[in-house]
Amino acid sequence: MTNTSDTRPADDAAQAAQPSRLHRLMRYIPLVAPVLLWAVPCWVLLYSGQNWPLPVTLAGTALFVLGLIGMPLAMMRGHGRRQQDWAAITGDTLLGSSWVLFTWSVLLGILVRLGLTVVGVGDGQDRARIVTWTVLGMAVVLLAWGYIEARRVPRVRELDVRLPRLGAGLDGTRVALITDTHYGPLDRARWSARVCEVVNSLEADLVCHTGDIADGTADRRRAQAAPLGTVQATRARVYVTGNHEYYSEAQGWVDLMDELGWEPLRNRHLLLERGGDTLVVAGVDDVTAESSGLAGHRAHLAGALDGADPDLPVLLLAHQPKFVDRAADAGIDLQLSGHTHGGQIWPFHHLVRIDQPALAGLSHHGTRTLLYTSRGTGFWGPPFRIFAPSEITLLVLRSPQQPTAL
Repeated sequence: MTNTSDTRPADDAAQAAQPSRLHRLMRYIPLVAPVLLWAVPCWVLLYSGQNWPLPVTLAGTALFVLGLIGMPLAMMRGHGRRQQDWAAITGDTLLGSSWVLFTWSVLLGILVRLGLTVVGVGDGQDRARIVTWTVLGMAVVLLAWGYIEARRVPRVRELDVRLPRLGAGLDGTRVALITDTHYGPLDRARWSARVCEVVNSLEADLVCHTGDIADGTADRRRAQAAPLGTVQATRARVYVTGNHEYYSEAQGWVDLMDELGWEPLRNRHLLLERGGDTLVVAGVDDVTAESSGLAGHRAHLAGALDGADPDLPVLLLAHQPKFVDRAADAGIDLQLSGHTHGGQIWPFHHLVRIDQPALAGLSHHGTRTLLYTSRGTGFWGPPFRIFAPSEITLLVLRSPQQPTAL
């Protein structure tokens, strides 16, 4: 027989070394990523065989160097201790622009050049210059379209959700979901008012906000958040905290939402009764809450369900989709989440999938639990949404005892 005690120390050492190497690598990402975001497009557009006149090459290189230096400086001034909105807008816009340039420099730099070579168009210089203009044209179109998509009032996405344990009296319950409004450096007070008007037009029984209300303190973003006080629901308006609340004095946002008449579901629940049947509507703080150090802030599902009849169906609000593992273990019927933004700027969704079990839409987890992940109502940081449209969601809850509406 093999003596397992002889092999365990080596295994433990290997496992300890692996996280250590990973952590060391992660420390370099903030340094390497900005360089790649600006250096790769600079090379593809200016130095891969175009042979531009010297003044063009120098001017283009200067712009890329300015972006490389200016982006992190602006983001530090905008999102650091100074919290200067103009700097945040500048840094965020440069970040989104560099991501788009990087993505399409890589994709088109390969595909267009290969296609032109195959069909025999021009010489090396001609092909390189065609690549440059194609990439620049694509980037301008996508950034303009992405800006319009980010700033518009989201379209309503409506879907029926059948819950096996939902009583017939609750069939047709209308749940409006907004999330990730991210009121921030760009003033969106008018946008916020129009979003609330759309929500009111849905005539929902329950209106939910699943966190990331804003970037910045409640005092600074009060004017943008104020229209939330006009939201109407026949039964309740409820919310939970997101991770961004804990970057911006979370207790101030709790106090402001109380002032605006929204009911907090911070590790607690309420009962929604209709037609002789009852739905438990519960909520938890974001999973990052405990690390914030704020007293009483943590994600505590057992506390949220304390005193609830275990035979009743449960609708749970949790900011991040990855909380669904705990929800499924507890037999939750439906979890509503946001956080992912659907990736916001393609192809960032591939990175989101590393951290979260779902990107957008309805998914099934465990034996009973459904998860609906919203792409978000607003945007974070870069004022662009590319192939990841925002949404206001209307979920109509359906009982198995009633036919699903067509």
